[in-house]
Amino acid sequence: MTRAVFHRLSAHELEALCDALRTGRLVPPFQGAACAAYVAGEHAAPLAAAIEGLGQDGLGPSQIATLLAVLAEDRRGERKSGPGPVVDLVATGPDAPGVPSRDTSVVVRELFRHAQESVLVVGYVVRQGRHVFQALAERMRDHPALRVRLCLDVSRHPGDTSLDSEILQRFAARFRTQEWPGERVPEIYYDPRALDRDASRRASLHAKCIVVDREHAFVSSANFTEAAQVRNIEVGVLVHSRLLASHLADHFEALVAAVALKPLPGSWTKPVE
Repeated sequence: MTRAVFHRLSAHELEALCDALRTGRLVPPFQGAACAAYVAGEHAAPLAAAIEGLGQDGLGPSQIATLLAVLAEDRRGERKSGPGPVVDLVATGPDAPGVPSRDTSVVVRELFRHAQESVLVVGYVVRQGRHVFQALAERMRDHPALRVRLCLDVSRHPGDTSLDSEILQRFAARFRTQEWPGERVPEIYYDPRALDRDASRRASLHAKCIVVDREHAFVSSANFTEAAQVRNIEVGVLVHSRLLASHLADHFEALVAAVALKPLPGSWTKPVE
């Protein structure tokens, strides 16, 4: 029974499994459906088989948890000792044999779940957002001081002659009722040029990135939709670099300060100071 699957898991995933084993949330007989709550879908079945194999070799849940904790510590040590920033390939769609990568939806969920201070999300399209933003809404609920800022594309569709204010009101109402799954609502900003009645001057907020705690930066082709996060062929990079993450955050904060990006009218839930 191959146990190579352990080497394809991130430190966060290994630590989550360790905690689940120690608290009794993950118990034998180990099955893929249960493991899927902690790792990428394609890793769930082989992981369950690997853990079950360790159990057949005589290791109990607490011993397996200790083994996973050691692997996680080693994984983090490799990151700290390596030269320069650590970069992970992140992809959605069919697996490419022989090319190691991480699943987009798992990476996004992991980034949201481990945010401590701040989250910046810049996305072109938000559709079926409840699925994509569930982990972020839960993190905001559990950590009231967490500051979350979304810069989204709020645009005028061809032929729409509505007032700018009407388009903004419709977007805000749809976001809160259909796209956002939590009670606390993040700060939302938009590019006013996307509402220009003259199509030749109209622009889109087309960037797609996530910055967490000014330490982790994820830049991807994937929109913030269920299809892009789970099914489409998409590719991105996750960079663990305070320098790059801070530069990205500073860029969008400067756009907000210069009023190139404006706050979406209406109230959001302010973080606890």
